[in-house]
Amino acid sequence: MHMLNALTIDVEDYYQVAAFDSMIRLEDWDRYESRVERNTHRILELLDKHKTRGTFFVLGWVAERHPKLVRDIHACGHEIGSHGYAHQRVYTQGPDQFREETRKSKSILEDIIGRPVLGYRAATYSITKESLWALDVLLDEGFLYDSSIFPIRHDLYGIPDYHRFCHVLDGRNGNGLIEVPLSTLQLARVNIPIAGGGYFRLFPYRFIRWGLRRLNEKENQPAVMYLHPWEIDPGQPRIYGNPLSRFRHYHNLNTTEEKLVRLIKDFNLGTMLEVLCSRGIIKVNEEKKAWTVVS
Repeated sequence: MHMLNALTIDVEDYYQVAAFDSMIRLEDWDRYESRVERNTHRILELLDKHKTRGTFFVLGWVAERHPKLVRDIHACGHEIGSHGYAHQRVYTQGPDQFREETRKSKSILEDIIGRPVLGYRAATYSITKESLWALDVLLDEGFLYDSSIFPIRHDLYGIPDYHRFCHVLDGRNGNGLIEVPLSTLQLARVNIPIAGGGYFRLFPYRFIRWGLRRLNEKENQPAVMYLHPWEIDPGQPRIYGNPLSRFRHYHNLNTTEEKLVRLIKDFNLGTMLEVLCSRGIIKVNEEKKAWTVVS
């Protein structure tokens, strides 16, 4: 069996993304046509067809309005994780505000599925050097792992010199929390983002496949892939924004679904918890429904 890689879905709607947050206020979100249910169900159908499971990091705001969607994801055997509540970047919040939002989102999701939510991913991968304090908050709030740090250089996020692979944190910034960075390929000492999202749409699939195989076979590391439900929806309403934002959001939307199917066929994909178990980082006690960090 080929190495198990993590497939992750950040469940948010097309108007909630960082590319347009300067033009669309949180108070106005309810005015926009919601397409998150339809798009997420389409992904669920694809995964069910190919007998593949993944981790769905769900926005608390979305879960409040679409609890059945969260139950459907859970009922299909996928893992539910938290994507925060209102897609606010961590480094724009203080610790108290972040704790309140994180606790609120976790509670909403756990009330819906009746099980602990153990994984977290920040909006726009916004745990950066300036907001590493957030890892302590996540540990305090009962999370087992975080997958918010992208070891690349980017104008909105990233810690380019950060550890590229899954590891257990200790000390002030974590103390037992597992960090699972988004996947990169290192070429000429530069980390190239091949984990998904806009990069999944930008790069030719042959390059992505080559990079992921290199991770698995040469570096003996699992990949952490991600995408958003709106990325398989080329017919979504267009929002006016600056040229860079529009490029990041709309470029090659019509290619995502085909690439996702090829990815599912070419690689062994599973949930984050399954990957952590396969790597021996955690052990699960099914009888007690408990997880133990091994190393």
